[in-house]
Amino acid sequence: MSLNHVRPWRNIYRRTSRKIMVGDVAVGGDAPISVQTMTNTATTDVKGTLAQVMAAAEAGADIVRVSVPDEASAKALKEITRESPVPIVADIHFHYRRGIEAAENGAACLRINPGNIGSKERVREVIQAARDHGCSMRIGVNAGSLEKHLLEKYGEPCPDAMVESGLEHIKVLEDNDFHEFKISCKASDVFMAAAAYQQLAEATDKPIHLGITEAGGLMSGTIKSAIGLGNLLWMGIGDTIRVSLSADPVEEVKVGYEILKSLGLRHRGVNIISCPSCARQGFDVIKTVETLEDRLAHIKTPMSLSIIGCVVNGPGEALMTDVGFTGGGAGSGMVYLAGKASHKMSNDQMIDHIVEEVEKRAEAIEAGEAERPEEAEPAE
Repeated sequence: MSLNHVRPWRNIYRRTSRKIMVGDVAVGGDAPISVQTMTNTATTDVKGTLAQVMAAAEAGADIVRVSVPDEASAKALKEITRESPVPIVADIHFHYRRGIEAAENGAACLRINPGNIGSKERVREVIQAARDHGCSMRIGVNAGSLEKHLLEKYGEPCPDAMVESGLEHIKVLEDNDFHEFKISCKASDVFMAAAAYQQLAEATDKPIHLGITEAGGLMSGTIKSAIGLGNLLWMGIGDTIRVSLSADPVEEVKVGYEILKSLGLRHRGVNIISCPSCARQGFDVIKTVETLEDRLAHIKTPMSLSIIGCVVNGPGEALMTDVGFTGGGAGSGMVYLAGKASHKMSNDQMIDHIVEEVEKRAEAIEAGEAERPEEAEPAE
């Protein structure tokens, strides 16, 4: 019996949506919520762009977006898509030829606003290129670039205007019998974005790409995104996400996974449960956790680790994690494995020992040979 069955308050019932493919990654339907990021190198710098793509993929990115502002970037896309380990989305603005070239050069998806790339004939040409080359599309509505007629109608950017824009773009694609697309409705204002996405989710069954655009720096943007995306995901809205940070794209991927992990929607790597530390701590919790986060970053197997400074909450937390360490006295603490007290370990040897135990446990989990505590991370 699953934990969600006996604890219904933990359930998230995802909105029913169509399923499309972005390269070999399914988006929508019953597919896992995918994590995206975007490179910030000049696309013509193929080596630098590929390095960012590879780093993002290693961190767990399912899809990576690359800007295609000019013909040279479209040409560079050919090598990038050939070497990339994940599907590449081509970010297209205004010039319809870039969309055609991106499709020809291996893009798995075109991010466009149909209303921004010209006449109906030009839109049809881009759609045909996408169809010919097996591309999907993303309609990208943004509060900062709404159509003039909608701004005149509503007076300012607002959720109603954003949703109306999105539905107009959907109609353009559907009128051309193209259905392999997802849609986003982004704003930097959390309230506006959340309201727009809720309305959009009720108005269409198309897959939804979630994002709080231009969220800010690493800390402020993470908090803003966690609030906005977290609430929408909790309501079951969202099929793929991108956390938009003024930071390294790898950080966007990490934050995206942490948001999904906190809601039990996806699990990747070691989920460290740790206390904020206090005068009761038997070892330096903050430094220990910082070191373990770095040394365990290579682990991709979903599992849990508790690092608690004292025996007040430590044993209880350790009962629900794959590996745990609880501070005690006299320079040592207790190691827990599969939720059970196992053996004592000195504080000065604890970090190396925990890393070793986590690595062994990851191998056992992958081999299907590990006993799991009641609330350990489920395998994906």
